[in-house]
Amino acid sequence: MNPYLEIIRPGNAILAVIAVLLVAFISGVFTIDVLIACIVVFMATGFGNAVNDYFDHKIDAVNKPERPIPSGRMSLMRAGYYSLALALLANILAILFLGLVPELIVLASTLLMFYYAHTLKKKLLIGNFSISFLTGLSFVFGGVVVGATIDSIYLGFFAFLSTMMREIVKDMEDVKGDEMEGAGTLPIVYGMKASSILGASFMIFASLTSPVLYFLGILTIWYLPFLFVAILIFLSSAVSILRDRSTENARRISGRVKIGMVVTLIAYAAGSPFLLSLL
Repeated sequence: MNPYLEIIRPGNAILAVIAVLLVAFISGVFTIDVLIACIVVFMATGFGNAVNDYFDHKIDAVNKPERPIPSGRMSLMRAGYYSLALALLANILAILFLGLVPELIVLASTLLMFYYAHTLKKKLLIGNFSISFLTGLSFVFGGVVVGATIDSIYLGFFAFLSTMMREIVKDMEDVKGDEMEGAGTLPIVYGMKASSILGASFMIFASLTSPVLYFLGILTIWYLPFLFVAILIFLSSAVSILRDRSTENARRISGRVKIGMVVTLIAYAAGSPFLLSLL
């Protein structure tokens, strides 16, 4: 893959775009602003991923040496300029086409992503919280753009929970490289057992509370069958990570939880009131 594309982790950036599209789909609002919001979110998320690789190039040399910077396919300086360009473009598009409030969200997000990559990532749970908050904020950003802010806050909250559980498992996966860099992540400070318990707790809490989106009337009954599949994935992941706290299993569970998150997004789409109105 081209290093300029790989460093922004297009899969993650597309998931952020999907968050905006889902809010638009659920609310039944489709305007040019939604398209611009998708472009802005893609660039802003790409910036976050690129600047994270910029500051994490030493850790990645141990944990993920195939990434563009440690593999030598992109220089550190070029990655820095590239990430800055993405942030500037995202903010310029937001203020020119979406207005002040969306731009303030984008500005706050890019500043937080920079601060996370530079400082917060190494802080106990604060870094995990920051990434999870930014994931949920993608939904809220979409809600502000289409005028469905309250519903998007509920969706963003559950996105926050899902991301928190994966972030904790990812810290368990990356514990060796993080130790070399002196990071103060949860597995390093309190151990793999405590991390597995907290990660599993988020999985269980998210699974038990997520049906509330149906009972609040935000999503229709078609949300529930797909959600059931996601819940099975999350609960089985919780059991697995409690039984086996090795870095190898954490890597497997991280991927499994990501699949569960994708299934949850499908559940959101299936439960859209707009979709039901078309049937």
